[in-house]
Amino acid sequence: MNGQEGNVLFPIFVKLHEIETLLVGGGAVGLEKLEAILRNSPEAKVTICAKEILQDEILALAREHPTVKIIEKPFKRKYLEGKDLVIMATDSRKLHEKIKRMCRKRHILANVADTPDLCDFYLSSVVKKGDLKIAISSNGKSPTLTKRIKEYLQEAIPGDVQSTLDQLQEIRSRLKGDFEYKVKELNKVTEAWLGKGDKNGQ
Repeated sequence: MNGQEGNVLFPIFVKLHEIETLLVGGGAVGLEKLEAILRNSPEAKVTICAKEILQDEILALAREHPTVKIIEKPFKRKYLEGKDLVIMATDSRKLHEKIKRMCRKRHILANVADTPDLCDFYLSSVVKKGDLKIAISSNGKSPTLTKRIKEYLQEAIPGDVQSTLDQLQEIRSRLKGDFEYKVKELNKVTEAWLGKGDKNGQ
């Protein structure tokens, strides 16, 4: 298999609390996207633009999160000023295409709900336990499958993984030597944690 086969998306974790995000849409899908953002980044700086906020839960989340702002007006070009990411969640493909063209000219990355061909990036299913976070992508082909994998991993990952992460951080801070040496030592520790250190597989 060469490097161009399969999923070629580059996975990253974005510090949404340090950049500006515009969410266009105040309906059920807009609420779903806002909940996903705040679940992963409670201090994310989000401006919600919608002709009408149709979900009371959006207003409630805005009250709970001071970094969330609401503009209850139709989308205008000026709302893109100073934005780094745009997520569109309305029922108008025409509006989405218009905003996407504006974003492309301004080098702003955009995501359009349920419209892979207009997306610069996809929102993944996420497994989170303490500081451990795993993002799952099907290259936009099957959100249902990624949801099932998420459920599987949620059950499979031990509940005490946070204490393990804290211990590994402590070990890492005490290690002396160059980067290569530290990687080798940490590999030994994590192999033992995963049960691979025993040659008999016990």
